Amino acid sequence: MPVIRDTQLKSFPLIAKGKVRDIYDLNQYLLLVATDRLSAFDVVFDEPIPEKGRVLTQLAVYWFKATQDIMPNHLVTADIQQVPGLTAEERQMLEGRSMLVKKGEVIPVECVVRGYLAGSGWKEYQEKGTVNGIPLPQGLLESSKLPEPIFTPTTKESAGHDQPITYEQLVEKVGPEVAAQLKEHSLKLYKAAAQQAEANGIIIADTKFEFAWIDGVLTVVDEIFTPDSSRFWPMSEYQAGRSQPSFDKQYVRDYLESIHWDKQPPAPPLPEDVIRKTSEKYLEAYARITGKKLA
Repeated sequence: MPVIRDTQLKSFPLIAKGKVRDIYDLNQYLLLVATDRLSAFDVVFDEPIPEKGRVLTQLAVYWFKATQDIMPNHLVTADIQQVPGLTAEERQMLEGRSMLVKKGEVIPVECVVRGYLAGSGWKEYQEKGTVNGIPLPQGLLESSKLPEPIFTPTTKESAGHDQPITYEQLVEKVGPEVAAQLKEHSLKLYKAAAQQAEANGIIIADTKFEFAWIDGVLTVVDEIFTPDSSRFWPMSEYQAGRSQPSFDKQYVRDYLESIHWDKQPPAPPLPEDVIRKTSEKYLEAYARITGKKLA
């Protein structure tokens, strides 16, 4: 399959270009196109990662279908042949990497659920014994499983890093009723997917969701349980007290840390082996979770 870093459709206007996704307006619907762009530390790299966009799309579709009885989602179809008004060349480019979705009013927060102590949560715990202000038991190690998954929302920034907010700050932003719904549905989705992933030998250490109001119904949107929105660890290699090997862009992050990049644009060039191994990590995540290879 071709590697796609950027898209430009003739028939529909491009209304947003994210770090990874290009979004087109199809009147009643949106077309979300997952490119092979890579962002790390909030900087987009010149080199695309082969198959990344198709993995993101098809894993999101897999999880939308697996969780549709728990929570409505915005997916209409991932079959590009059902999207009217595209040229044959555009259909070929978009095959397997695009979703036609319903429009909605996006709630401007990221809903993060953590089942394990990692990343920024581990850093805060070391300093304060808390994560997002939530007190945790003493004596936990890096990558420790938490007694119960915790809900740790963040802001949703158009540029730069999302910032952690407390549940009380979330209530101030969206109101007590909506905040309670966001927490309840985030935890419910995480617990269901974590259980299913563990059956396939994968730990979902943490993940994030976005929600929107669609026809007055709270709906999960964007993507769910992909290597870009979640931390996936192999159960067979899990050991608390250290960082874990993971099926996501952690391989790139580790490389960037090793060369002491200052995490400011422009992004440094990525070596071929880093690009290849990152692609392999994404493909392995898809295969382990779904039980099949990417078509």
